[in-house]
Amino acid sequence: MPKQWRFALHDQGRVRQVSSELRVSPLLAEVLVARGYESADEAREFLSGSLMDLHDPTSLPGVLPAAEKVVEAIQSKRRVTIYGDYDVDGVTGTSLLWYCLRLAGAEVDYYIPHRLEEGYGLNCQALKQLHEDDPNQLLITVDCGIASVAEAAYAKELGLDLIITDHHHMADQLPDALCVHPRLPGTEYPFGDLCGAGVAFKLAWGICQLLGDGKKASPRMREFLIGAVGLAAIGTVADVVPLKGENRILVRYGLQSLVNKNTPGLKALMKVAGCLDSPTLDSEDIAFGLAPRLNAAGRLGQARLAVELLTTENEERAKALAAYVDELNKNRQTVERRIFKQAKEMVAAHPEWEEQAALVLSHPEWHAGVIGIVASRVVERFNKPTIMIAMNADESVGQGSGRSFAGYDLHVGLSACSEYLIGFGGHSAAAGLKIEAEKVDDFRDAFCQQVAENHEVSAKDLEIKVDAEVRFADLSHRAVIEIDKLGPFGQGNRRPVFAASNVSLAEPPRKMGGGERHLSLRLKHYNKILRAVAFGQADWADEIVEAGDTISVCFTANINRFNGYESVELKLIDWQPAKAVTPEREPSPA
Repeated sequence: MPKQWRFALHDQGRVRQVSSELRVSPLLAEVLVARGYESADEAREFLSGSLMDLHDPTSLPGVLPAAEKVVEAIQSKRRVTIYGDYDVDGVTGTSLLWYCLRLAGAEVDYYIPHRLEEGYGLNCQALKQLHEDDPNQLLITVDCGIASVAEAAYAKELGLDLIITDHHHMADQLPDALCVHPRLPGTEYPFGDLCGAGVAFKLAWGICQLLGDGKKASPRMREFLIGAVGLAAIGTVADVVPLKGENRILVRYGLQSLVNKNTPGLKALMKVAGCLDSPTLDSEDIAFGLAPRLNAAGRLGQARLAVELLTTENEERAKALAAYVDELNKNRQTVERRIFKQAKEMVAAHPEWEEQAALVLSHPEWHAGVIGIVASRVVERFNKPTIMIAMNADESVGQGSGRSFAGYDLHVGLSACSEYLIGFGGHSAAAGLKIEAEKVDDFRDAFCQQVAENHEVSAKDLEIKVDAEVRFADLSHRAVIEIDKLGPFGQGNRRPVFAASNVSLAEPPRKMGGGERHLSLRLKHYNKILRAVAFGQADWADEIVEAGDTISVCFTANINRFNGYESVELKLIDWQPAKAVTPEREPSPA
């Protein structure tokens, strides 16, 4: 089904008013109005959020009693162990909480479970080992544990003191432990979309308050918190939570912190990611530069090294670890490309699967740490919820990872099919599972039926919402720079999408990148020529040439910075033959 472009319907009077009162370009004003900010005051409030707008940490459910318990442990010289998840959210949250406790004088260590050997969340074997190491220690989870009811009960049986900090879906019953979570039943925290690192940051902030005068942190700990916002920003972007409210503030100021307050590990990581020398960072530098390298460590069973990278003060060790995670990321990309190719071949070999409401794919050679990323690509390719399962060596049990499509609640779907699963967890957009090999086919039938009966993909789900139709002449260097004021961009606050019609090729399209997977174009619109890139869309080259003299293009506009030179560049999202675009408009917000 081709994608339908839906253009925002603007009130030009409001656009002129916002542009005049805020002294911004008509282009930025048009986007603000398209996003629902219909007055200059509303737009100003959105553009000017500050750290002072963050909610007091003690208002987050569970923070105050948890902070009091941590401070008591520090004062009693008890060991504190942080039990973090292996993804970027868990790794960054673990690192910032470790920093906080170390500065506070705690005897602190961290434990990151092995993704493939131990799986997600708390596990009883790890709890037993930690208890044997020190039965008097305090254990704090980061980004996991809220659904670990049995494991929390086992910790209590052992006599292990446990604090759970998490943001994921809760089970019907809460764990028997002190829980910190933005959506605890019976509470009303104003912002429920914090990620695990965001929750850990709030706990660290609460600890710093108690170590100060009860309301304000000491200058030393305040300096730590300003730096820790950078780690919270990495976790927030990587976990794809909505970049609104507190998340937007954390990322906005965290990006500044990453530039100004580098630790040896962050500095080394930013260097291998190619963003150390940039005067500014944006959320895309995290999403496509920093996060994949940290994530590769966890996906390939080396998450503890990612925490060491973020916490080490030894510059040489930091450089070595950064080089290692960079190499792991390259290996991950190779594995990912192979699995994606195999997934497409499997669907092609079973054409009946394309007619089903969802895809459930399994393979004995797939890497359990990478299938989640590939599942996202399969969703984009086939426009349906997807579960990918990596079978273990003896093919008796598989680990699966799922990604949703068009608002389908994956967690609800897996719950409905739980009789076929050993276990599962996650949230509406992404989830993991364990399954016996002999039940994969039955699970496929049940899950596809559940999706078919409870979810319908409409043309609206395939829409591309366009903030404004423009001429290339509107996309001046100054105007595109100004668009970045709307950032940071990400989930829930996407980079503005523009469209232009009657666009022609200034020269033939050129394939580029490894395996010639990407496309480079020079497009002409009313005598102005701009470069455009289309990632992963090399197949478009011949189609665009065959489309005729003019096409319509849908894109985002960015500033390309290379060797000290800046230029406006377009990132192509979609294109259509010029006559194929039927302008459909809807009232703001887009």
